[in-house]
Amino acid sequence: MPSGRATLTDYETVRRMIEFISTEYRSQPSLAEIAEAVGRSEETLTTLLKRWAGLTPKAFLQAVTLDHARRLLDDGASLLDAAYEVGFSGPSRLHDLFVKHEAVSPGDYKARGQGIDLFYGYHPTPFGLAIVVATERGLAGIGFADPTDGGEATALEDMRRRWPRARFIADAPRTLPFARRIFEPSRWQEERPLKIVLIGTDFEIRVWQSLLEIPFGRATTYSTIADKIGVPKAARAVGAAVGRNPVSFVVPCHRVLGKSGALTGYHWGITRKRAMLGWESGVLARD
Repeated sequence: MPSGRATLTDYETVRRMIEFISTEYRSQPSLAEIAEAVGRSEETLTTLLKRWAGLTPKAFLQAVTLDHARRLLDDGASLLDAAYEVGFSGPSRLHDLFVKHEAVSPGDYKARGQGIDLFYGYHPTPFGLAIVVATERGLAGIGFADPTDGGEATALEDMRRRWPRARFIADAPRTLPFARRIFEPSRWQEERPLKIVLIGTDFEIRVWQSLLEIPFGRATTYSTIADKIGVPKAARAVGAAVGRNPVSFVVPCHRVLGKSGALTGYHWGITRKRAMLGWESGVLARD
């Protein structure tokens, strides 16, 4: 994994690029225009994107547009149906994180984390500095620490609000292996599954489990998830549960779009959601 300083600098540049592209994509801005807008040279941008996402600036521009999101949605519909039939995202197994999940008991959840020790640390990722939270049984949370939103303290408080009675223990060495396992595709190995613990209501866990079935590099809608879990009229409730997902990226709520392909709300910011979809496109392109 790149050093924290390099990764955070890369993501900050990518963030500025996405914000510019998101408003100007209809005119398909040139590399020179993008470089001027973000204050970096054309050569630097090309090198950065190749390193960060494995894409050229032109390919990255295409990967973060609304049209690309719509294509993900169109392709994802049939693949998602197939995934549910076989119980796993078969069409994209090469790119899966290979997650093995379990849920805490309803009693543990109602206790709001009482009696649970949660270890946390901050680690660089392709999407900025992340707080990684784990229990003795596996990964329990991933959030992002944006300097403009209060940084590490705000990210930690976000996690504390989810489980107010849990004991939070700073232990970055303990959470570092999770960060490496999650954000380095070379470590996505079926024989070494990523263990995660889902802490939520029964309904939320059903929704989060459905998110784990969305094939890598594809997308679905809130209403499709509602249909799949047997509550076709509860798309709004599904949306709320998606928004409360505590394990960002691993439980891929960023792959849920509006019916039109629009990138609707995301707890950690629409720009980061675009970045994740663009990054996944790069992983697919490399393989």
